[in-house]
Amino acid sequence: QVQLVESGGGLVQTGGSLRLSCVASGSIASRNDMGWYRQAPGQQREFVAAITRGGDTNYADSVKGRFTISRDIAKNTVYLQMNSLTPEDTAVYTCYAERAIRSWGRGTQVTVSS
Repeated sequence: QVQLVESGGGLVQTGGSLRLSCVASGSIASRNDMGWYRQAPGQQREFVAAITRGGDTNYADSVKGRFTISRDIAKNTVYLQMNSLTPEDTAVYTCYAERAIRSWGRGTQVTVSS
C-alpha cells in the first residue's frame, strides 16, 4: 500500500501563501494520478487539484488561478502551491495517489485568518 505524508500546513493571514508537500513511498509519482482534497469543519470533503501520471492538471473552480499543483518525480513528491488565500480555504488538506486503488494521507491543517 502506498504511504503518503503531507506537510506544509499552518496558519497564514488572508492574502498569504503556503506550499503543501505530499511525499509518497516508492517511485509512484510517475505511475499514479495524484492530487489534493480538502475538508472544512462541518463540510463535505471537496476536490482541490489533481495531476495525472501524464502530467495533466485539473483544478476546482474555487482555486483556479490561485493554486498550482506540481510534482517532482525524483523526490516522489507532489506539491500544492496556494496563493491569495482566504478564510474560505481553511480546511484539512489531504493528498491521494491513485492507480488501481486510491490511497490517502492523513492530512495537514491549513488555517487562514481574516
